[in-house]
Amino acid sequence: MKPGKESRLALGHLWVYAGEIASLDGHVDDGGIVDVRSLRGQWLGRGFINRKSTLTVRLLTTRPEDIGREFFQKRLAEAIAYRKRIVNGTSAYRVVYGEGDQLPGLIVDRYGDIAVLQTLALGMDIRKHTLVDLINELVHPSAVYERNDPGVRRLEGLASQTGWLSGEAPTEIEVQEGRASFLTDIARGQKTGFFLDQRENRLAIGRLVKEADVFDAFCYTGGFAVHAALGGAKHVTAVDISEEAINLATGNAQRNGVADRCTFMVANVFDELRRQVSTGTRYDVVILDPPAFAKTKDSLPRAVAGYKEINLRALKLLRPGGILVSCSCSYHMQEALLIEVVASAASDTHRTVRLMERRGQAQDHPIHPAMPETRYLTCLIAQVA
Repeated sequence: MKPGKESRLALGHLWVYAGEIASLDGHVDDGGIVDVRSLRGQWLGRGFINRKSTLTVRLLTTRPEDIGREFFQKRLAEAIAYRKRIVNGTSAYRVVYGEGDQLPGLIVDRYGDIAVLQTLALGMDIRKHTLVDLINELVHPSAVYERNDPGVRRLEGLASQTGWLSGEAPTEIEVQEGRASFLTDIARGQKTGFFLDQRENRLAIGRLVKEADVFDAFCYTGGFAVHAALGGAKHVTAVDISEEAINLATGNAQRNGVADRCTFMVANVFDELRRQVSTGTRYDVVILDPPAFAKTKDSLPRAVAGYKEINLRALKLLRPGGILVSCSCSYHMQEALLIEVVASAASDTHRTVRLMERRGQAQDHPIHPAMPETRYLTCLIAQVA
């Protein structure tokens, strides 16, 4: 590595960028294992390389150990043991969360007895069949589905691939989450089928909505809406731009026996927020769970404007004493910045905001303390006067 570039790795970070590399000594094919050293020769770690990627090396270990089947078996077993300690009350959860489990570029989710695999880095992708064997050995799913269609794979020179890697089953799966059940589609749904990272936040909202009129913006397949209705909400109005998502949300409300207290609409959320403000509609709870407005650092200024607009209009919709739930699933939109956006929107609307909770992603998405990139989800719960 170039002089001074090793300090981040010394603190535990797992990524080496192309611009940090002074030289490559010896030969190894892309996807192969390399040792990383400082310019003075200090050994820093071992990981796999991909010269096609700006993120050229992803470290797997800072110990001089062999990277083979036994290594991955041990890491997977550690990830599974962690979930056994912290996951309960659900049949859908993340088994492996990439860098958070020191398995960079690997995602494994469980939906009932189906495992869904994503290999988002070349080094993991070329070991895919070994990983599937280990998942079958350690997790014992009835089938393993490959959901390798995220755009980030293109940055690794990898093609989009989906389909069954082991066994076969229907791709629509009913899963339990606390008191709720949801139909998920692992082949067509967002991410690997469902937003597993919001599970604990959905459960938290269900405890705050008794006898409330709730507006759920960007509702997707009805996760927050159904939990709100099950939590005793008087009525939930939920909006998403996707007709397919709204159809699934309607079905999920029916599945949970709360369809009579839920209204789902296909609409542009920005337009619908403006319309509802103009008609003088008011709610006791407004939930904002938008897609990632800031997918890159360069898009952050525009994203901030988007977050500001939806939070400002949500505040205008809330009755005094109401609750605002404001989420961001973008790493670039960090918690402090989202709090600043909410505070600015409150100032502009002459509302007083009391921050009740600062939440993040579910515990099955563990955060690597040396990698702020692994903490990407913020969920603010605030009371509005």
